[in-house]
Order: sequence, then structure tokens, then C-alpha cells
Amino acid sequence: MQTQILERLESEVRTYSRSFPTVFTKAKGARLTDETGREYIDFLAGAGTLNYGHNHPKLQEALVDYITSDGIVHGLDMWSAAKRDYLQTLEDVIFKPRGLDYKVHLPGPTGTNAVEAAIRLARVAKGRHNIVTFTNGFHGVTMGALATTGNRKFREATGGIPTQGASFLPFDGYMGEGTDTLDYFEKLLGDKSGGLDVPAGVIVETVQGEGGINPAGLDWLKRLETICRAHDILLIVDDIQAGCGRTGKFFSFEHAGIVPDIVTNSKSLSAYGLPFAHVLMRPELDKWKPGQYNGTFRGFNMAFVTAAAALKHFWSDDKLERDVQRKGRIVEERFAKIAAWLTEKGHPASERGRGLMRGIDVGSGDIADKITAKAFENGLIIETAGQDGQVVKCLCPLVISDEDLLEGLDILERSTHEAFA
Repeated sequence: MQTQILERLESEVRTYSRSFPTVFTKAKGARLTDETGREYIDFLAGAGTLNYGHNHPKLQEALVDYITSDGIVHGLDMWSAAKRDYLQTLEDVIFKPRGLDYKVHLPGPTGTNAVEAAIRLARVAKGRHNIVTFTNGFHGVTMGALATTGNRKFREATGGIPTQGASFLPFDGYMGEGTDTLDYFEKLLGDKSGGLDVPAGVIVETVQGEGGINPAGLDWLKRLETICRAHDILLIVDDIQAGCGRTGKFFSFEHAGIVPDIVTNSKSLSAYGLPFAHVLMRPELDKWKPGQYNGTFRGFNMAFVTAAAALKHFWSDDKLERDVQRKGRIVEERFAKIAAWLTEKGHPASERGRGLMRGIDVGSGDIADKITAKAFENGLIIETAGQDGQVVKCLCPLVISDEDLLEGLDILERSTHEAFA
């Protein structure tokens, strides 16, 4: 296996190639193949970018047909047939059945582009600067998004430039069981000497991904919405990793029955691994002037094509969401079994998550790394999350077959036992 050119020329900033040191050549469904011909079951799925698996035939067909018909690939934010079809499908398949009324901003191809646009829009709409965010939250690493991201690893990589414009509050469960952290938020909002500038918006993940698979309680989310409404604060849900079906609903906030003012999506939005992001906003919040927030790649037509195809194929009925919830219960049961075994061996562990966004907190990054390294040796690709990398994190494709899912879970369980042999 030739890796010299890769190791010599690629920046030291690389991460995944260190955890999975092989050269991949092919991918299909929930499996990756390297250049030696070895197959791996994929419980990473592009860090949640491939909810529909690798090279799904329905999406592949739509993309190939579009390319071979000389369809528009790049067009800035000019209108195209692909854009029209995507927006019409989004309205018909997603918005209308859920009673949602949003306008769509296409800010650029990445999740952090969407977050930058969302927080800037909140400031423009409300005429206030502060954004409330939460401990362990991750919203991106460009400067505006980074100000709302908690992890020091990312915040300290700015070369000493301070991040500004955000106030951190404790996420649900951060202070332990029995403490509703929103009591603190509400207290600060009612105290003129509390030091909290009244925010333009609050940005929250309903399930924190990079922060360690921390699900917010549904009642907590409902109360957060109520507080925002009472104080004229915009509620922004960052659904970049938890959205597009990952938790068992298309939008992760559907479980709580809330309706955010602004929503960010990316990762699996294109359905095919193509860069694509959007910001959804209540129509009256669309305060942008033409070109006020732009980008060269703010409308990627090939992503429109695969995204529309995925919405039509997977979301025209509730079959996928019911299947995700069923598979989520399988992963939950097996993760709980692994956590119980680790606890019995003197390494306290616990399972948590929602839908097919699940993790095992093993308490230590070293332990989690041992487990995932052994899993890779045994043919499973799975990553870690959390402030110390202490959570073994499952983001398998939503369409994974039961056979691949169970084999992957078997590998993970065996690898956990072998890591402590």
C-alpha cells in the first residue's frame, strides 16, 4: 500500500487518516473497500454526511443522468431547473406535511457557512449582537461559528485571536440530574445586573454530536422555546448532524414538537456526500439585502439533484423514519450491553442518544481509542466524540441492512472485549 505521497504532502492537520490508516478505493451502501480489497463496515458515514449510505443507486442514477445531460453544475445563485425542483420538493415533501413555513437561504456549501449566516441573520433581524450557546456545543470552526463552539481544542487554534459575540450557558444535564439548567437562563434574563446581554438568538443542538452524543430532554427543549418566545429571542436549531433523519425524524426538533425560528442543515442534506447547506427561516426574518451574505458556491446544482431525489425516495412516507427508530432500539440495546460489560470490568460506562445517533461514554479517551482501534483492525470504522474523545460514537448509514448493522455491532462488542484482554 503506497502512502508516502499522502504522508509527505498532506498537512499535519489531518485526523481520520491517522485513525484509519489505509487507502480506500470503493464504497457501496454501508461498506468501504481499500486498495488491498479488504472491506470495512462503516459506522462513521462521513461523520453523518452519508445517512443514505455510499453511492445509493437511486441517487447515483439521478446524478449521472443530470451530468450526462449537460445540466448546470455551477451558477452562483442564478435560477436553475435543479434549484426549482429541489425547492418545490422540499416544500411538498418536508414543509407542508409538517405545517412549516420557511424561506430558504443558500449560504455556501458547509455547515459552518450555514451557522455563520444564521447567527448573522439573527443579529440583523433583532438588532442585537449576543448569541446564547451551550456547553459542549459544536457549531463550526470559522470565527463566528467558533464563538459558539465550546471545545478548547478548536477555540485555542485561532492564533490568539479572541472569539466574540456569544455567551455560554449550561446544556441540559450539565449540572447533573435534578437541576434544570434553564432556571439559570431565565434568572439571568430577568436580572438587569446578571451580566447577560439580551441575546438576538439562542443556538442549540437537540443532540450534541461532537460534544459527546448528549441528547437534550424534550421538555427542556419545549421550555427553551417558551423562554425564547417570552423574551423576543430567536431560537436557532443547529440540525447539521442530528437532522436529515438521523434521530428518527427528518428534523431532530420534531420529537419535542417545537418550531424553531431558524434551522441550519448540511452534512446529509445533499444525500450523496456533495457539499450543500441551507438556512431555513421564518419568512418575516428574511431581512437580507441582495448580496449581503454571499459565496461563490452558494448554489451547488448537483447537490440539488441528489437532495431532491432523496426527499422523493425516502421521505414521501414514514417508512424510513420508522425503520431508523427500530434500528436505533437495536443499537441502544447492544450499546447498553457493552456499557454494562465495561462497568463490570471496572470501567464505568453508559449508553445514550436518540434514533441512530448513539454513543457509549467509556469515561476516558484512551479507553475509547483502544476500542475503536481494535474495531478498525477487525473491520469496523467507528469514531469517538466528547471533550476528551471519551464517547464511542455510532453514525451508521440510516439505510444499513440489518445484517451489516448486527455484524458491525458484533465487531464492536468483540473489539471491546479484546481491548481489555
